[in-house]
Amino acid sequence: MSASISRDCGAIRRTDVLTHGDMLYIIPSIHFISIHSMSNVRHPLTIEFALLGFVRQQPMHPYELYQRLHSDSALGEVWRIKQAHLYALIRRLEDEGYLVSSTMSQGNRPPRRVLSLTERGRAAFAEWMRTPVTRGRDFRLEFLAKLYFAHQEGAATVQSLIAQQRWICQRMLDHLDKKAAALTSDQPYRRLVAQFRRGQIQAMLTWLETCDEELTVEG
Repeated sequence: MSASISRDCGAIRRTDVLTHGDMLYIIPSIHFISIHSMSNVRHPLTIEFALLGFVRQQPMHPYELYQRLHSDSALGEVWRIKQAHLYALIRRLEDEGYLVSSTMSQGNRPPRRVLSLTERGRAAFAEWMRTPVTRGRDFRLEFLAKLYFAHQEGAATVQSLIAQQRWICQRMLDHLDKKAAALTSDQPYRRLVAQFRRGQIQAMLTWLETCDEELTVEG
């Protein structure tokens, strides 16, 4: 494994290069935000990129996107947001240049606003979908959304995402084990917290093994 460090808009990003068999994965692992630039940094887009995945499949009306998100067959079991919040996210995705809207005539009915993906949005979605999450709290929502779209891409995309996520989770375990080994006998609460967190990450790894078995079989 090798690593490189770059600075982007006040953020320092460390990127790890992971090899797994014949595959090579680029994993953004650690982010530090410069204190001097925090006032100028907007909260980064994360799960919002999942909306781009639906529009990538076909241009759609904002309300149609809301319906897709809340349908049982889509991400409705994972991500539920209010309609007003969804429309605010759409506006931000447009402001960032990931989505563009156009007006479609409907005869005697009011014109329909249709959302389409830009090239910038297409590239951003592809990178987001193929990148593992680096925090345990993002596993329940964001990783499941990534896995949902990766599964639509095919077994190879799923296998790549799972391999990278398993590596990240193992790093989390190693970090927790190192912290736990430094705890003394008069720190029982901190030791219990570390055990709890370790159990969560271990459960993630076990579940990822199941995903690998069930979702990476071609055909």
